[in-house]
Amino acid sequence: MKNLTVVLMLFSVAFVNAQAYKGKGDTKFQIGVNFQNGASGINASYDIGVGENISFGLSSTYLLGVDDKLNASFGDRFDIKARFNANIGNVVNIDDNFDMYPGLNFSLKNFGGHLGLRYFFTTGFGVFTEMNAPISKYNSGALTPAEKLHNQFSVNLGAIFNL
Repeated sequence: MKNLTVVLMLFSVAFVNAQAYKGKGDTKFQIGVNFQNGASGINASYDIGVGENISFGLSSTYLLGVDDKLNASFGDRFDIKARFNANIGNVVNIDDNFDMYPGLNFSLKNFGGHLGLRYFFTTGFGVFTEMNAPISKYNSGALTPAEKLHNQFSVNLGAIFNL
C-alpha cells in the first residue's frame, strides 16, 4: 500500500508541474499520423518558442498509404512546411497542461493555416491533434489527383515531447 501511495504522489506532482507552453526558448517535437482524403502517412514537427505566446517551426509529412490509382511520386507524397504558431493556451486558460495554437504555414505545396491542440501529462510528454487546411495553392491550374494530396484538409494525431 505504501508503494501505491508513493507512486500516486509522484504522478500527482508530475501532473501539477506539467505545462503546455512556457514561452521563449520552449521547444516541442511532435510525431504522429496524418490522415487526408486518399492517403495517410507520418508527420513530424519541431517548434521553438520565441516569445510569450509565439513560436516558429518546421513540419514535414510523408504519405505512406496512398491510393494506388493516384499514381503518386515521391514529390507528391512529401511536403515540408515553415510554421508560425500563436500559443494561446494561457489566454483561453482551460488548464496549465493544455495549449491551443492557431497558426500559418508556408509549404512546398501551398500557403495554409492550422489549428492545434496539445495536452501534456507530464513536463515532457503529451498528446496533440492538429487540423490543416490550404488557403492558397501554388498551382493555379487544375490539380491532378496526386497533386491534391497535400492541398486539402488533413488531420494529424500523435505524441508530443517537450525538449
